[in-house]
Amino acid sequence: MSLALTPLARWGTVLTPVLPVVAVLVVLALPLPSSGDSGPGPADAVSGLVVLYCAIRLVRDRRRPLSRTAAVVLGLPVIGLAFAATGAYAPGVGIAGMGRYLQIFVLVPAAVLLLIRDRADFRLLTWAFVGLAVVQGAFGVRQYVTRTGASYQGEPIRAVGTFGPQDVMGMATVVALGLVCALGLALGRTSVRQRGVAVLCALALLPPLALSFSRGAWIATAVTCTVQLVLAGLRRALKAAAAVVAVGVVLVGGLGVGSAMLQERIDSITQVTDSPDQSVVDRYTMWAAATDMWLEHPLTGVGLKGFPEYRDGYASPALSSGSDTEGAGAAYRRQPLLSPHNMYLLVLSEQGLIGLLGLAGSWLALLVCGLRAAVRARRPGAHGLDCGLVACGLLVWQLTDFVYADIGGPSTVLSAVCFGLVAWWALADGSGEAEAVTTVPLDRSTEKAVAR
Repeated sequence: MSLALTPLARWGTVLTPVLPVVAVLVVLALPLPSSGDSGPGPADAVSGLVVLYCAIRLVRDRRRPLSRTAAVVLGLPVIGLAFAATGAYAPGVGIAGMGRYLQIFVLVPAAVLLLIRDRADFRLLTWAFVGLAVVQGAFGVRQYVTRTGASYQGEPIRAVGTFGPQDVMGMATVVALGLVCALGLALGRTSVRQRGVAVLCALALLPPLALSFSRGAWIATAVTCTVQLVLAGLRRALKAAAAVVAVGVVLVGGLGVGSAMLQERIDSITQVTDSPDQSVVDRYTMWAAATDMWLEHPLTGVGLKGFPEYRDGYASPALSSGSDTEGAGAAYRRQPLLSPHNMYLLVLSEQGLIGLLGLAGSWLALLVCGLRAAVRARRPGAHGLDCGLVACGLLVWQLTDFVYADIGGPSTVLSAVCFGLVAWWALADGSGEAEAVTTVPLDRSTEKAVAR
């Protein structure tokens, strides 16, 4: 019998099941309408189609949907969401909020987990992240150079990519996640060419990340890259740190890329009590309001999407009415502050301890399992170190960024895809391959054999 691949088999190797997930990232590269709406975007609709596509494949192939471990880890947030949805100030609001949380933390991650077949699929999604980051980063640098970006200190220079000022954190999130993916690929044990391209991409993403003027993204990226370097080993860590320092000196010190404003923005990170700007005042005022909501409703919170409804009753007079946004093709708009910009406090205020324990428990389980698998991948002869560094990096970045941000806006669907990548790596066996129960169709003879 000939071992040559038939045309259908060759197409099967090209048309990987994760292509619909790649389509989600491609849609995020398209310009958004400048309507001022910061809610779900076209990529969220495509992510819904990905979940539907995954469900159809499961039914067609008669596959077990998830392993027991994966079902428990990904299903932990559902309990808190159910309680918080019933406690919402309006039934429709509770249902809408529950659907959003299920999309980001349960359904899309589970679909991504099930659609990834092996490390090749994982790397394809990783490079898709890097490609999206390069596109958005190039667009952002062009905005800074041509002064067509979002308004920052009265000047249209803030790099926001195609997301516009209505999702000012969108480009920063995309570029930061792409940089984390590129660094993970560069520190792995793949081919020299792939590592070289990954290094170039990581270095190219530093300027747009800086020009986003996003303090939260800077902090999360610095923490994540440090963790990745430690996991990769001391020698690689020293080489990468030297390269980053050299590029930083050339860009900021030599070429003067936004040096004055960047220095001022960096200094503002530490200005918590000593003359903080209004954005810092608003952030800490909303944090205090979210904490007070939780203290009065400790177990189940005020209900899903309840923070905007109860905010004024708990916030101090220091809170401003909103933030000014304009530029990048959008007209001036006063954007209301509808969340505490801290995911943990948002969950605590709206879902209480039950909701926070469910979400944080799921994230902690993924982190522990992912780190253990990454450590195993460092052993001689092991495979998938680059996948482990990417997965652990994405999760660490999300958990760090959640201290300064929460879900909301078109770029939020990226978090769902990230959690799916992390889930595949963390809930895999020791070699980094997906669990057999999630990839092998079951016929009657197999079911009988398993039962015996």
